[in-house]
Amino acid sequence: MPGDRESEAVVVAHPDDEALWLSSVVGSARRTIFCFGAPFGRPEKATARSRAIAALPLPDIVDLAIPESGARTDFDWMRPEPTPNGIALLDAATTRRYDANFATLVESLRAPLAGITQVFTHNPWGEYGHAEHIQVHRAVILLQRELGFTIGFSNYVGEASWPLARQLAAQPCWSERRSVPTDRFTARRLRRVYRRHGAWTWSIAHRWPDRETLYSQPPPDRGGPRHPFSGETLLDVTGLRWWSPPWHSARRPLR
Repeated sequence: MPGDRESEAVVVAHPDDEALWLSSVVGSARRTIFCFGAPFGRPEKATARSRAIAALPLPDIVDLAIPESGARTDFDWMRPEPTPNGIALLDAATTRRYDANFATLVESLRAPLAGITQVFTHNPWGEYGHAEHIQVHRAVILLQRELGFTIGFSNYVGEASWPLARQLAAQPCWSERRSVPTDRFTARRLRRVYRRHGAWTWSIAHRWPDRETLYSQPPPDRGGPRHPFSGETLLDVTGLRWWSPPWHSARRPLR
C-alpha cells in the first residue's frame, strides 16, 4: 500500500476532499469518485462544483452528484453514536435525508468500484468530524464485504471528531500503516481549480504536512492481525494552518 495504481480508486464525499485528505494517492490513482453534489440549502453551488470537477487534472472521474443531506456536524460531538449508516444525528428531518443517502451511496458506488482492489476513502471519524465523510466510510465498508477490496485512509482529525476517534481507538481496525509524503504539487494544483470555479470549501490558510499516514484495512475474511488506533499519532487539522493558528502542534497522540 499503495499498490497497483491501475486498480486503485479514491472515494470522497465532496469535491476538494481528495486534495485535502488523500493527496499522497489521488494524483496516481486510476479513478476518483465524488459522492455528493448540490450543497444542502445552496443549490447554486452545484454548478460551481460540477464545473470544477470537469476541469480537474485527474484521469478518470466519476461524479455521483448525490444531493447533500445537510448533516455536516449535526451530531453530539461529546457523545457521538456510530450507526450502520454513519452517525446518529440530532435532527429528525436531516436523519431521514441522511439515511436515504446511505442507500443511494451503496447502490451508486457498486458499479464504479467493481474490479478495484484498493479503495482510499475517509477515515472512520470523518477527518474533522463531517457526518457525510463518516457516512461515505461506512458505505465503502459495506461494499468491501461484497467486492473484496482493501480500504485505505489517512490520519487527519479535528476537535469535533476527537471524542469519536477516542471512542474507536480500542477497536482493532488496520493491518498495515505507512508514512508517505504528501503530494503538495498535485494538492495545490487541484486547489487552484476549485478556487477558480468558486468551489473550494476549506481554509485558504491550510498547509499540507510533509507526510501523512495511510492505514490499510483488508476485507474481514482475509487473515492477519489487526491493530487498534490507540497510541497512533494523528494530524490535527487545527494545527495545519499558516496563520491564526497554528498555536499548537499538528501531531496529536491518540490515547
